[in-house]
Amino acid sequence: MSGCCDNSCSLDALREGQRVTLQTVLGINAVMFLVILVAALYGNSTALLADSLDNLGDAFTYALSLYAVSRGASAKAKVALLKGSLIFLAALAVIAQIAYKLIVPSTPLFEVMGAFSLLGLTANSICLFLLWRHRHEDVNMSSVWECSRNDIASNLSVFVAAGAVWLTGSGWPDILVALGLVWLLMRSAIRVIKSAIEELHAAT
Repeated sequence: MSGCCDNSCSLDALREGQRVTLQTVLGINAVMFLVILVAALYGNSTALLADSLDNLGDAFTYALSLYAVSRGASAKAKVALLKGSLIFLAALAVIAQIAYKLIVPSTPLFEVMGAFSLLGLTANSICLFLLWRHRHEDVNMSSVWECSRNDIASNLSVFVAAGAVWLTGSGWPDILVALGLVWLLMRSAIRVIKSAIEELHAAT
């Protein structure tokens, strides 16, 4: 005789699959945050810094998502709301860095930007692949998928900025791409927060 009913076994298997995936992508993003942060500071790139903060936000997001895996709909919605707030704070941090660059202009190292944006693209593509099958399972995993998809756009944008810095010899492409990443982060934060609020209302 089975030790659990079909629905219970299926739910346990679903949660375990989510947990393993989140642990893996959490580790990847924590490592990439440190690596790209060092590269951003060395290369003097605001766009690369935005990319590293995105990885940090994702690491926190995945850690929160691990907490929410076995919780109810209300708890998952609250965690998603916190994730949206973290994405919003990351956008504000990039805005502060952009303001500093406007006051103290500088030209970043395009070689560092290009190399580490490609490294980040490789790491985040792996994360996106791992999260693909979970993207429609619940609000918790849906918000995680949203963050991972943003990472790909961020990496590609930084790579394009590196090419533009090389062609122009100016730091403006770095700032312009950073502004684009701010818009992307803000848009994502609003979407995640809106979805979380809707889920909270439905749960209550």
